[in-house]
Amino acid sequence: MPGTVDSTATRTAVFRARGVTKVYHMGEVDVHALRGVDLDLYESEFIVLLGPSGSGKSTLLNILGGLDTPTSGAVRYKDIVLTELDDAGLTQYRRHHVGFVFQFYNLIPSLTAKENVALITEIASDPMPPEEALALVGLADRMNHFPAQLSGGEQQRVAIARAVAKKPDVLLCDEPTGALDVHTGVVVLEVIQQINEQLGTTTAVITHNAVISDIADRVIALSDGRIGGVRVNERKVPASQLKW
Repeated sequence: MPGTVDSTATRTAVFRARGVTKVYHMGEVDVHALRGVDLDLYESEFIVLLGPSGSGKSTLLNILGGLDTPTSGAVRYKDIVLTELDDAGLTQYRRHHVGFVFQFYNLIPSLTAKENVALITEIASDPMPPEEALALVGLADRMNHFPAQLSGGEQQRVAIARAVAKKPDVLLCDEPTGALDVHTGVVVLEVIQQINEQLGTTTAVITHNAVISDIADRVIALSDGRIGGVRVNERKVPASQLKW
């Protein structure tokens, strides 16, 4: 890969994707979202998938997370070949291994922050208590508030608490700051960075904002369904020090 520095040779690969393509059939038109992507992601790594809208980064993230399947190619998560799983197998994979954070919070309005998090902990095999997950994202004093009583940034932090409460091996974040102002977005990125560092959760964040890439171990640039380059950050920048 262009620009790759081989600092990962001795690390354990969590994901191995080889020759991954994804074609969407839109009537008589074929849309090529991914065009032969090869990618490794490593244990406890923080990566940013960087690229403009339509570059294929969300499609790639959804395939890694078991929300979508490739048209061709192979994807392996540790010793699980995701591309050989049926729908039930992918559901079990998502339930036990992956936490998702999306641009929109998807909280249930009639439930408190604690109850929203508990929805996940009730189906996880070894979850942390909802109170602990909310404390981890700085919301210990807001756990009994409803979403309408929380700011956008607080709602996103509840969504992050919900994602990490089941102690996932992998945290996949799709434009987690896309609906937030800069100050609030920094707070959310600080939380994601903290989870990666404290829990050792392999973390991938999608963004079109190049500034955010400075917080990652590696930056993987996508363009037109292909990996255009990989950059290793010699020094990760704390989210609070990003130059917007």
